[in-house]
Amino acid sequence: MTTMSAERTALHCLSAVDGARQATRAFLEALGRPAICRAQADTVVPVVSEVVTNALRHGGGAYTLRLTAHPSCIEVAVEEPSLRMPRMRTPDLVDGTGGFGWHMINDLALTTVVTPGSNGGKRRTALSSPR
Repeated sequence: MTTMSAERTALHCLSAVDGARQATRAFLEALGRPAICRAQADTVVPVVSEVVTNALRHGGGAYTLRLTAHPSCIEVAVEEPSLRMPRMRTPDLVDGTGGFGWHMINDLALTTVVTPGSNGGKRRTALSSPR
C-alpha cells in the first residue's frame, strides 16, 4: 500500500466535529479494500472525533486535521494553536465537564504523542494499526 494523506482545516462551528468524522470516513473509504478493515475504521473515527473535540474545546477553536495511511498504520494528527498540553484527569460523572476524551484516545490508539509546534501551539498524533 502506498502512503495516502488528506488534510482538513476548520474553525470552531457546530458541525466541525461532524465534518471531521465525515472527512475521516471518506478518507478511509478512498483507501480501498483490503487496506483497512471495518474494526479499524470503528476505532479511527472516534479517535478523530475526540482529538478534534479536544482541539476545539481546549485549543481556541481552530484546528488542522491530517490523516495519513502508512503500510502499517493510520496516523491521525491534529494541530491547534494552544500551548497547553493535554493531561489525564478523572472523568466528571456528576457535572458533565468532561475528562473522558484523552483516556478514550489513549485506549483506542496504539500510541499517542503530543509535540509542541514549531510556530507555537501543539500537534497531537495518534497511530492505530490497520489490522
